[in-house]
Amino acid sequence: MTELGQRPDTPRTGGRRFHPAWAVAAATFLALVGAAAFRATPGVLIDPLRAEFGWSVGTISLAIAINMALFGLTAPFAAALMERFGVRRVVVAALVVVAAGSGLTVFMTAAWQLVLCWGVLVGLGTGSMALSLVATVTGRWFTARRGLVSGVLTAGSATGQLVFLPVVAVVSERWGWRPASLGVAAAALAVVPFVLWRLRDKPSDLGVLPYGSAPGEPVAVNATASGGAAVLALRTLGSAARVGPFWLLVGGFMICGATTMGLLQPHFIPAAHDHGMPTTVAAGLLAVVGLFDLVGTVLSGWLTDRFDPRLLLCVYYVGRGLSLMLLPALWGPVPGASMLSFIIFYGLDWVATVPPTLALCRRYFGDSAPVVFGWVYASHQVGASIMAFAAGLLRDHLGSYDSAWYLGGGLCLVAAALSVGLRARPAPVTSG
Repeated sequence: MTELGQRPDTPRTGGRRFHPAWAVAAATFLALVGAAAFRATPGVLIDPLRAEFGWSVGTISLAIAINMALFGLTAPFAAALMERFGVRRVVVAALVVVAAGSGLTVFMTAAWQLVLCWGVLVGLGTGSMALSLVATVTGRWFTARRGLVSGVLTAGSATGQLVFLPVVAVVSERWGWRPASLGVAAAALAVVPFVLWRLRDKPSDLGVLPYGSAPGEPVAVNATASGGAAVLALRTLGSAARVGPFWLLVGGFMICGATTMGLLQPHFIPAAHDHGMPTTVAAGLLAVVGLFDLVGTVLSGWLTDRFDPRLLLCVYYVGRGLSLMLLPALWGPVPGASMLSFIIFYGLDWVATVPPTLALCRRYFGDSAPVVFGWVYASHQVGASIMAFAAGLLRDHLGSYDSAWYLGGGLCLVAAALSVGLRARPAPVTSG
């Protein structure tokens, strides 16, 4: 948590053309890209794992589901750990755990080992950064441009997918899934030196004010609550859960996770394969999603600084829902113009929901927003986990993903209704 009214010693506010907050943002972006390398792996490797081990889509989806659940449930505790031990230590440790989880898969011979590596280790590692890292960095280092910076950092995950997905697909097709997994581990480790070099915990470490702060303004500094990170996270949850808007945010973001990371990300490539589309082509389409997600999320951050975030969320969810309902009619061995239009739109909308949701957390919960957003993001990953497993089961039992696309589309319309149900101008709620 933070306290106001305290200032770092002799902060420097002038005479510096390049504010170090931008270097911190760059290091954060690269860390998110390195962790996101794993996000390119499951969808590409489902079919190779089925071929080698004979596992069903449902069995492999279980590992993905556990990964996503832990990814989300770790987030609020990670935000508190960053308050307690510092951002840099937590990020470095998380990258090492991601590398270990991905690298150890090359030795597995049983499904439970897939669950341990893909599910538990990678889930804990990626969850220790995730979007709690975005909330913490933007909250500590930026007073101005928060919406824009949160959009850029959120797009780090999309960029990781953009960079690694086609590479993972090609490597897996030519040399097998094991070299692909080792490549993901190497990518996570490669980011560690830059994080150690440029990432800092808070502006006072460098004797500066946050970007956009003027001399004389109160500055938020780290003041970890007594009792440790877990107590801080749970106490913040207890406070936030007493107000209705928290549950509206949780419900909407749970559906957001279900319809992106839970549905399209792991199951788009197997669904394309069902319709005769080559794996490398489908992977290329998902990479295009990553490219346009980068544009859409940055644009959403810019819009969040200027428009009502509730209405932005409503528009995003309605558009996503309608596009999912159209998807079953778009499949074919070769992607046509209609499929490319879907890919571009879905990319623009992919995590455009994050900047307005983070802005609403700040509006309602003030200085507690990073930890609160960690819990909201936990719901995102719980939704992703449920949908990842459910879509795999639907495919196993019905022989098609069509019902999963329709289900996701209907849920998005529910999320739009939850978003407009939020009050326009609440008083901030603080933890206690």
